[in-house]
Parts: sequence; structure tokens; C-alpha cells
Amino acid sequence: MSVEILAAGPMLTVQDGGRKGLRHFGVSNAGPMDGPSLALANALCGNAPEEAALEFAGIGGRFTTDRPIRFAVTGGECDIRIAGRLLSPGESHRLSPGETLEIGALRDAVWGYLAIAGGIAVPAALGSRATHLRSGLGGLEGRTLRAGDILPLDEDRAADRCLRLAMPPPSGADQPVRVVLGPQHDYFDAETIARLTATAFTVTPQRDRMAMMLGGVELPAARGHDIVSDATVAGSIQVPGSRRPIGLMAESQTTGGYPKIATVISTDLPRLAQMPAGTRFRFAVVSRDEGEAIWIAHRRAMRAMLEGLQVKPEGELTSEYLLSRNLIGGIFAYEKHLPAISGENGEAK
Repeated sequence: MSVEILAAGPMLTVQDGGRKGLRHFGVSNAGPMDGPSLALANALCGNAPEEAALEFAGIGGRFTTDRPIRFAVTGGECDIRIAGRLLSPGESHRLSPGETLEIGALRDAVWGYLAIAGGIAVPAALGSRATHLRSGLGGLEGRTLRAGDILPLDEDRAADRCLRLAMPPPSGADQPVRVVLGPQHDYFDAETIARLTATAFTVTPQRDRMAMMLGGVELPAARGHDIVSDATVAGSIQVPGSRRPIGLMAESQTTGGYPKIATVISTDLPRLAQMPAGTRFRFAVVSRDEGEAIWIAHRRAMRAMLEGLQVKPEGELTSEYLLSRNLIGGIFAYEKHLPAISGENGEAK
């Protein structure tokens, strides 16, 4: 049971929920850039939310399989086709052996996800199948995937059905990206702290799974741009000597020697990661308690969305299929209650 890559889009890797609890050993989490999109793709296939799937940047690629599978593509709007037939987003579909799945370019998003029922079954490394590219850990040989790669699949133990969204995913597209100040915000004077929220930043093309550089605003550190290296997390906003802030992402290093003016809250980090280059946005400061409350509300909304997935009707609506259904049943049952309609000569119609 496997899936073969016929053509690979940029940054195509195996990702699951990531390696948790190992940062004090210098091991980055890795995992998805957009965790909610990975969870949705998996749920549509009947998988656990953090099951191993494929992550890609910009364009998915082409894929085939040696057995019938169910799959889902999430992350952003894009063309999903089998044999030229366009498929709807936000639901799972079937792919048969001999068919080719084509995933085109994402629109208004950067990171996409292809989940397959059962999950990708590459060997786990340090408790996770997630690929960490900079260290060559996990996934398939710790690298991006390419044409000709064949990935094993776990057995599909979920109910054999396709699912679809019944409600839209939680969205904060029009909101500022919320941050908690610190841990070195005292390195920056009041004017610079105010500039953090008063001025729009721009997402630059200088980005990968480790970090993204932000443009449009310089943040000078009054106490200097070097510190004794200390812990970082995904979401940390470091400010090096260039004064241009850097937002750390899924493959962020575990320590750093630049002051960190703020940390993007977990709820908003996937949204920042999904902003295409050139996007302008603002930051907003929240307290730690507010950030936790926002996270709890977000998790509840995600749980409601995933638990509310609906079974998708399947099969083409051919004329034969429609004629086989009693589409007007019930009209005759109520015929005796309908008033007679008279024609021109007073005859009942």
C-alpha cells in the first residue's frame, strides 16, 4: 500500500504533529506550518488530527497510488483534479489505481496539505514522522520529496466514507496578528514598542520552514541587538542588528542570541505562516491570559468543526441515477388534499 510521487511541488515533505518535549535537548518541533489545516485534512480522511500527511508550498504536484484511497487537500483554495475532472475543496475524495491526482497552485495561501486515509507510514524518528529539513531528520531520508519517491501507507481503519465540511473553519483573516510582549521587550524603548503595533509590516519573500523575515518597519533595540543565547519557540519575533524582525516558524532553532520583542500567540501563528509575500498586516498586543483564552476558544471552535463533518453523497448524478430515485414521492400522497383546477370548459384538470 503506497502512494507514488509523479511530480513534486516546492518544499514537499512528510509532516505530522511534530516532536514535542525535546527542545531542551536542542531538537526542534518541526511539524506543520499550519496545524489546523493539517488537522482538517486528516479529519476529512478519518485520520487522527496529527497523523502524517504531505505538506507543500505553493503547488502540490501529481500523485498516483497502488490501491484505492481516500484523500483530502486543505490549506487554501487550489485546483484539485483527477483525469481533468475538477474536485471541490473542503471534502475528501477517492483515487483509484491508475488514476493521477493533480494539485495545482494555492491561491491566497502558502502551505497546503494532502492527507490520505490511514496516513503516511514512513519510519518514526524520535517519536515523530515529521521532516526537519535543516537537520535531515524524519520524513523520507530527512529531505524534500521528489518525483519517483514511493511512500508507504498505513492501513485505513476508518469507515469507508468521504466527508465534507458542514461549517467554515475558524478564521481571523481581517484581524491583526496578536502577540504577547517579551521575553526581551525591555531591550526596546517605548517608541519602538509603540511602533510594533502602530505600523503595518510586510511579509517578504525571505522565508522558509525555519523563519520569515518581515519588512516595512525597523525595530532598533536601545540596549543592543545581542544577548546571551536563550530559548526560542515557534512564534518568537527576533530582532537582529539589521533591525528587521524575524518571525520563527515550525523548524525554528531552539536557542538564539537576538532579543525577542514579542511572541506570536499559537492561534495566530498559522495565519501568519499562510500570508503570501507582499501581504501587509499589523500586530496587536494581548496579555498572556488573553492569549490563553483565545487559544481555548480556538480549540473549541476547531473541535466543533471537526466533530461536525458530514458524510458526503457520492456517485455521479446521471440521468439513469435520477430516474431510479423517487424524486417526487409524496405529491401523490397529498393529491386528495389538492383543490381541483378547472379548465376553460369547467372540466377538472
